[in-house]
Amino acid sequence: MATVRICVCGDEGTGKSSLITSLVKGVFVTNKIQPILPQITIPPTIGTPENVTTTTVVDTSALPQERGNLAREIRKSNVILLVYSDHYSYERVALFWLPYFRSLGVNVPVVLCANKSDLAADHSEAQVIEEEMLPLMSEFKEIDSCIRTSAREHRNVNEAFFLCQKAVTHPIAPLFDTKESSLKPAAIAALQRIFYLSDKDRDGYLSDKEIEDFQMRCFEKSLSKADLVHIKETIQKTYPDSVTVSGIDCLGFIHLNKMYAEKGRHETVWIILRAFQYTDNLSLQESFLHPKFDVPPFASAELSPEGYRFFVNLFLLSDKDNDGGLNDAELASLFAPTPGLPASWVDSSFPSSTVRNEAGHVTLQGWLAQWSMTTFTSPKTTLEYLAYLGFESPDRSNLNTTAALKVTRPRKRRRRPGRVGRNVVLGHVLGPAGSGKSALLDAFLSRGFSTPYRPTIQPRTAVNTVELPGGKQCYLILDELGELEPAILENQAKLLDQCDVIAYTYDSSDPDSFAYIPALRSKYPHLEEVPSVFIALKADLDRTTQRAEYQPHEYTAMLNMPSPPLHVSATWSSIQEVFVHIAEAAMEPSTAFPRSEEDVEGKWMAWGIALGAVVCASAAAVMIWRRVSGGGT
Repeated sequence: MATVRICVCGDEGTGKSSLITSLVKGVFVTNKIQPILPQITIPPTIGTPENVTTTTVVDTSALPQERGNLAREIRKSNVILLVYSDHYSYERVALFWLPYFRSLGVNVPVVLCANKSDLAADHSEAQVIEEEMLPLMSEFKEIDSCIRTSAREHRNVNEAFFLCQKAVTHPIAPLFDTKESSLKPAAIAALQRIFYLSDKDRDGYLSDKEIEDFQMRCFEKSLSKADLVHIKETIQKTYPDSVTVSGIDCLGFIHLNKMYAEKGRHETVWIILRAFQYTDNLSLQESFLHPKFDVPPFASAELSPEGYRFFVNLFLLSDKDNDGGLNDAELASLFAPTPGLPASWVDSSFPSSTVRNEAGHVTLQGWLAQWSMTTFTSPKTTLEYLAYLGFESPDRSNLNTTAALKVTRPRKRRRRPGRVGRNVVLGHVLGPAGSGKSALLDAFLSRGFSTPYRPTIQPRTAVNTVELPGGKQCYLILDELGELEPAILENQAKLLDQCDVIAYTYDSSDPDSFAYIPALRSKYPHLEEVPSVFIALKADLDRTTQRAEYQPHEYTAMLNMPSPPLHVSATWSSIQEVFVHIAEAAMEPSTAFPRSEEDVEGKWMAWGIALGAVVCASAAAVMIWRRVSGGGT
């Protein structure tokens, strides 16, 4: 909602006070009026723009001794009504008034008012506009609109102040360059995005049905067939190829809005922009891009069914060649209404971070995995892009983009038996240089084994789906930390909050490889609080004795780990079982911690109880058999 403050300026004798009095009284006041009227406040009336709460009108004097008050009022206003009434005061508009406004450093719209039109009967409306107003508008971009008035005849008085209100609520300056007679780049970009989002089938045209939906969304009323035909005919006069049997293309849509701005109907353009959450500076509303969404400690964010459905539909609409993958051109088209790929995607070297087909195109599985990872690591990014990409909530009780996300239950006691209530889990892959971490991530994404060794410096991420026993699927994110490993491992609170499992890897063919793991766990004792999986990589090579205090199987036995290290090679097809093991450790964390003596004793006690029950049952069965046998003889 806006409060409009109008500063009425102009030379002495141009009729400023008479205009204000005529506005308030509704008729021309013949009595003598005081030189400067007191400030008046007008409540909203019929015809007032709907987002205006109150309008304040301030009268001013052009006398030199009042220059200080004039400057103060101009600086406090958000629109100026500049009045002239004859040739001399008209000349002063360009020679004094507009340069004076600029010297004050104000950046507010100016409505130019040619008053006392009753005294200029020999000049037609069109002549005044052509000879007086248009030259000024082309030279001074701050002039929003122009109007001829007569306070004596009460002609266009209300309209003049309405233009002032509209100059604040629906400014022309951000939309249209009057000098170039064209829409400004920011306005074109916003309208292109609106066209993209309204083109539901992504065929490059707004069909009659899509235009009708667009009309209802923006104006909340249907469009008659005659109006639709008129719109198409108007576009065809300039761009005949922009209207086809398929509908109106983007060029025609932009041209239509340019015509609205040219003809002073920029209010229509603003209604469209605001229906799509644009602000006065043509950026999307902050509350729309970044709605309130809190994730408690030890909880995580995931896509809701509505969120997954939206991204599935977006993928299918964008896969123009129906090859099951998004190529570079299709991705560029998909992200056209956004600032580009999310920064986190660029950092993770998307699309190499997710699943691609043989042609290198992102598959639906990889697309959903990438968004699942983004939502897990940065839900604010997902919410921002849901807004850019046009997510519309089917939930009438929650129209925000937050309907596409959900928050999982916090997981605090990971040593307690049971599954965690989440479908996306994060694992860090730790190990010495050359242990095969990168090859493990390549295998996770079903990439071929690469022989040349290239040390990982920048962090690397991979995400994919993993099918767990029983058929349930989850998204597993694996991070190779690179040079950021010390910084990430030192941040105990963040590590314990975000990381679900750690995969410790070593090269089973390198005698100096395993010693890195006990040293790392000793340096960062809090790693013991995270579920762990130990993996011996390069099992296709000859296994060697490790130069460490304990051999790998001895070390895991000493820790009472549920199982010894998994021996596997990135070149084996069985490598996929490792990812199931890692995912299970994250989903059922109690199975991936060292077993305490109580766990072992509890297990033996359970065996003892079970054995005792079997013995008792056997004895009872023997007694019953004897009784039955005895009774039968």
